Amino acid sequence: MTKQPVSVNGVVRWKDVGQSANTAPTSREPKVILLRHAIGEVLRDVRQRQNRTLREVSHSARVSLGYLSEVERGQKEASSELLASICQALEIPLSQMLAEVSERMAVEEGFNVPDTVPAEFSEQFKREYGVSATSSKDIPSGEPTLSPTR
Repeated sequence: MTKQPVSVNGVVRWKDVGQSANTAPTSREPKVILLRHAIGEVLRDVRQRQNRTLREVSHSARVSLGYLSEVERGQKEASSELLASICQALEIPLSQMLAEVSERMAVEEGFNVPDTVPAEFSEQFKREYGVSATSSKDIPSGEPTLSPTR
C-alpha cells in the first residue's frame, strides 16, 4: 500500500492507494444517523409530497427561506418551536413528523420496531369497539388514545 497526495480546495492530504478489497478492514458498527439529517429529510419529503415550494412553506412558517433550506439539508439544528411552526405550515402534527423520523432512523440503524398494539390495549379496544386491534392502523382516527387505566 502506498500514499498518494490529493488536493481538495487547496489542502493537500495523503490518500492510501493500492489496498485490495480483501485487506480492507470490515467493521460492522451500526450506522450513525444525525437527528437533524433525518428531520430535514422528512420535512423535505412531506413538502415535496404536497407539491409545495420552500418559499411557500417558509412564508407560512414565518422562517427565512434560507434557514428552512438549511434545516431540510440537515445543516441546521431546528428548535422545537421552529419545528412546530414548520409542521403547522405543512399541516401535519409534530408527532407524526417525529414518528416518521423515528421509523426512518430505526431502519437506517437496522433496528426493527414492530407496529403492534400491546395486548391490554387490544383487549380494551375489543371491549369498546367489538373488534380486535393488531396494529396502530386498526385504531380509528380522531378517536382518543386508549389508556390502560380505564
